[in-house]
Amino acid sequence: MLQRMVKVQVIGPAKDLHRIVDTLYTAGTIHLEDYSKEISVGDAILNKIEVGESDTLSGLISKIEGIQLIFPKTPSDTGKQKELMQSLRAEGHEAILNRASDALSNLEVKTKTLITRKSDLEFTIANLTRYQGVIEKILPIESQIPALERFEITIILIEREFEHALPVIRDALMDITNNQCELISAAVDEKSIATVAIFSRKYSEQVHSFIYTQNVNELRLPAQYMGRPLAEVLRLNAEKKKEAMLEARSIDEELTEISSAWHDELTVLRQLLADRFEELKEYNKFARTDYTFIVLGWIPKKYLPRTRELLQKEYGEAVIINELLETPDSMDEAPTFYDSHEFIKPFEYLVRLITSPKYNEVDPAPLLAIFFPIFFGLIVGDIGYGLVILSFALIMKKKFPEIDWLKPLMNLMIIAAFPTIIFGYIFGEFFGDFGEQMGWLHPMEIMGVTWHRIDAMVPMLVLAIAIGFFHVLLGLFIGIVNQRTKMQCTKYLCECRKHICEKVGMIVVIISILILLGAATQILPGVVLYPGILMMVIALALIIYGGGFIASLEVISMVGNILSYARIMAIGTASVILALVANELGGTMEVALVGVLVASIIHLLNIGLKMFIGSLHSFRLHIVEFSPKFMEGGGKIYKPFGRRDQR
Repeated sequence: MLQRMVKVQVIGPAKDLHRIVDTLYTAGTIHLEDYSKEISVGDAILNKIEVGESDTLSGLISKIEGIQLIFPKTPSDTGKQKELMQSLRAEGHEAILNRASDALSNLEVKTKTLITRKSDLEFTIANLTRYQGVIEKILPIESQIPALERFEITIILIEREFEHALPVIRDALMDITNNQCELISAAVDEKSIATVAIFSRKYSEQVHSFIYTQNVNELRLPAQYMGRPLAEVLRLNAEKKKEAMLEARSIDEELTEISSAWHDELTVLRQLLADRFEELKEYNKFARTDYTFIVLGWIPKKYLPRTRELLQKEYGEAVIINELLETPDSMDEAPTFYDSHEFIKPFEYLVRLITSPKYNEVDPAPLLAIFFPIFFGLIVGDIGYGLVILSFALIMKKKFPEIDWLKPLMNLMIIAAFPTIIFGYIFGEFFGDFGEQMGWLHPMEIMGVTWHRIDAMVPMLVLAIAIGFFHVLLGLFIGIVNQRTKMQCTKYLCECRKHICEKVGMIVVIISILILLGAATQILPGVVLYPGILMMVIALALIIYGGGFIASLEVISMVGNILSYARIMAIGTASVILALVANELGGTMEVALVGVLVASIIHLLNIGLKMFIGSLHSFRLHIVEFSPKFMEGGGKIYKPFGRRDQR
């Protein structure tokens, strides 16, 4: 639930500014406000931290990250990292900077030399591999290549579909070399042809320029391979490639050793430097005089004693935390801080996907925690489906614990699975009517209605609409509470009065609609018809006063909101029908195993659809039909000034 916040000033001696800010950063409890907004003319703003220090930190962090990218993947020793983190924090910021500089001086040149050499070797290996392919392709035509002095040899590979270009290339080369050129062609494979061109070396530049412009593959062997038999060239090539690969493997082993020795320390240093860098970015929010500095911010009420005790222990009376006077205007700017029971947290996650309530608004998460599972259970309402959903959520949580967003969603499914099982028992459903066919359970009779969802569609519809009436009324009542709280802030006084009148009018409209419906269906005595009409007129007058004539049109929208709860019945009925189809279709199969398989596939499909659709519509009813009746949203989230691992 939302926690109470306190606005505070932290005042301390300017000479201890960095130490005190470090302490606040370590405490991780204060949400900083920009004090420059509070400065009057003639006051001084705290000088920002010198750019040089920020630049130094940024440079060190970048270098460490660069080295870590070079290193092979190395497992972390969390115990060692934790111990080193505590040790370095105790030594202070200067010691951390020196340690990082020393580590980089030891590693930077060494790793750069190794990775440069490795890159050269990888390039060499790629070329040698290419040469090997070339040599293997022209080996069949080696006997046709003459050995001539003062002549150069190059190989051109041409795709068979462009074979018709060979005469054009031949004629052009003859013109360039004054007929001092010879071409020998042979099929290399079914897709390509190798053409060996022998020409006078004095035309080398012109020949290669021409070949380049023709967009064909020219394969030129290194100078040291020229004049040797191709079999020998192939052997030399393989030897050089093997030597290069051995050296590259040796470099990888050396990098692995260095990574094993330095990985944990570099990880800790990077984290500490990043924390310091984040800390320095907030310095422009502070203010100072010649001798003191001031930090302005918000602290959760329950964290205030702990923070005060920490500062007093470190600095005695030299540092003061002043609780500023609470006023409706100041509390209107307070950040929103959730700190709820584990049961509520998955629903907080859902609410924050859309928006966050303001500090002075009722927290919608506990209400969502009540209604979402009920809506989901009514929609799905099957013992077997509930057990499958529960098992699926537990398996996913265990299998993928590192996925942050998956945990709250699976916790939500675990919670929603229990009302699904309960309503499944009431509806007598276990994989549709399979439980009923086996004689294991039957729909319960409550208030004279047997709650078989196919036979009791009208009672289910009435139940869904009744839930809608209650849910929307509750939202309007909470909206009145929120507006009364907001009225304490003088700038909202007139606005809030009108909103309260509008919401009261909406409540009276709903009650009058119920009275009129009761009178029309003779559930209520006909005499209540006229009071119902009078209430409707009064309600419309209140709505028009509160929100203008346009607001009266919202009555239609509100009725639509209530009727929208009929989706609980409609989607639930569709789920039951698909389950029945699965059982009927499976039962018609002559082979029992095939029938079970077909029914299982349809049931799994149905479960998947209902997990998604049930969640979506349960959430929608809360966000679209319910929450707007009382929640404005757009709250400022509490973001404590502290290390990321504390948030």
